Amino acid sequence: MMSRRRSEARCGLLADIQTALLPEPLDSLFHITGELGRGKFAVVKKCVEKTTGKEFAAKFVRKRRRGRDCRADVIHEMAVLETARTNSRIINLHAAYENEHDIILLLEYAAGGEIFDHCVSDELLSEGQIVRLIRQILEGVHLLHQSSIVHLDLKPQNILLTSLSPLGDIKIVDFGLARRLGSIGELREIVGTPEYVAPEILNYEPITTATDLWSVGVITYMLITGESPFAGEDKQQTFLNVSQVNVDYSKEAFSRVSELAVHFIRKLLVKAP
Repeated sequence: MMSRRRSEARCGLLADIQTALLPEPLDSLFHITGELGRGKFAVVKKCVEKTTGKEFAAKFVRKRRRGRDCRADVIHEMAVLETARTNSRIINLHAAYENEHDIILLLEYAAGGEIFDHCVSDELLSEGQIVRLIRQILEGVHLLHQSSIVHLDLKPQNILLTSLSPLGDIKIVDFGLARRLGSIGELREIVGTPEYVAPEILNYEPITTATDLWSVGVITYMLITGESPFAGEDKQQTFLNVSQVNVDYSKEAFSRVSELAVHFIRKLLVKAP
């Protein structure tokens, strides 16, 4: 993930939340059973409520990062989740806890794992399965965009499934980089993960809802081929591939899907849509 912030790039953050930050130690209420995922400043652990046996995912987010107070960033992520509470394609925030070092988001547990696992599997999903998942991703993204919120880090690792077998429904997660558009002028910020960012991010141009749709195109390509369309030998080559839209549609994997699938990706992976 890359992130470069400038003074004017703090716009787009939400500050008001309705969810109370509870002081109780999480392990007094839940059995913490194992780690589900880890990022640079957060770790997600599976936990089971002691009184009900219900499963949740607890996201422990650091309040200080590299010596900087980042509590406002965590509050913003909570506010975005609250805004999307009626959106069934977005992971649900159940509660939040706070201790000396972390804010802990108690989230809906998605038992099917990341769709990234299906991008690197020996058995890729069928076109019908891919169409269903992409349609659900677009449903979730559309409802976010109706609230003028852009995710800005859509990638297979941030799309979870409610179950693995049968293949469940999608849940979009990780809103730490999400922003609200139009709150204070144009939004320009260099954020995201290199393989999935749109050219306007790299060029420090205004961000729009189309920025997320580029990422959906990359996800679709990966689900079909099992490969990233833009990954280079290093970050600079990846950035060059993105900025020049160097996409290989000749891969054998495309022979197993319809021309409509290729057309769909081509319509999303365009500069200045």
